[in-house]
Amino acid sequence: MSKSIPSMDEWLAEAKQAPDADKVGMYLVHNGIVRKTAKAKVRKGETDAPDVVRLFFDSDQEKVEAAIAEAKKMEGIYYIRVWLNEGELEIGDSIMYVLVGGDIRPHVIDCLQSLVGTIKNECVVEKEITD
Repeated sequence: MSKSIPSMDEWLAEAKQAPDADKVGMYLVHNGIVRKTAKAKVRKGETDAPDVVRLFFDSDQEKVEAAIAEAKKMEGIYYIRVWLNEGELEIGDSIMYVLVGGDIRPHVIDCLQSLVGTIKNECVVEKEITD
């Protein structure tokens, strides 16, 4: 069972009221979702990989908080918020939302890419179910 999906309108409204909001020139949102195409197919080119029917997803909250703390140290970054789903998810379900606010586009893009990569590679467990 998945968690309630956050409202990006609410997140952005809150972010714009945060202490350093006057330093932010850009917010960028990542919404990772469960796809039908297996990771082995899209990342490794394994054309015979079976389709995904569900995804088991879990996270280590301490590792996520540490990743967020590191990302907040990046140049020009003033706001970060992360939401991670959990459990067995269906195709099209949201896996995660990551919101990053910073001074200029290159800083925000770099931070978002780094943080999402760290979360995906070090903080979560994803198991594709292909029955």
